[in-house]
Amino acid sequence: MKVILKETIDSLGIIGSEVKVAPGYARNYLLPQGKAVPATPQYRSILAHEKAKFELQIAKERELAQQMAQRLEGVECQVAAKVHEGDRLYGSVTARDVINALAKDGIVVEKRMMLLTEPIKTIGTFKIPIRVYKGIKPEITVHVVPE
Repeated sequence: MKVILKETIDSLGIIGSEVKVAPGYARNYLLPQGKAVPATPQYRSILAHEKAKFELQIAKERELAQQMAQRLEGVECQVAAKVHEGDRLYGSVTARDVINALAKDGIVVEKRMMLLTEPIKTIGTFKIPIRVYKGIKPEITVHVVPE
């Protein structure tokens, strides 16, 4: 089913774009929540008139994302973990651990924004990208140290 998004949804697209989704997803979530409208000629013409409004909102979202990316670029945090023989950790450092370490420094990041592909299992310094907005991915530095 094709729908036109009325707001930006990370997994689908930006506001005003026409996307194809599963009928149940559209019927049970997007349409009742007011996040999208069916992609009919009537709605296309209505949204064409509101295109300037959408473009302004996209510009605002991108500007906020750029500001957040500038604040995050070059940020360093330290995560302490228990270590046994050599540099191996007893457990692992996950995205949640990094988010908690950033929160101690006053930086709020959501878990879905962290692009940590697999948990960190050794001591060292790691660069982790954070998805702030589509195409904007600043990197933070995480130092994993023995506890």
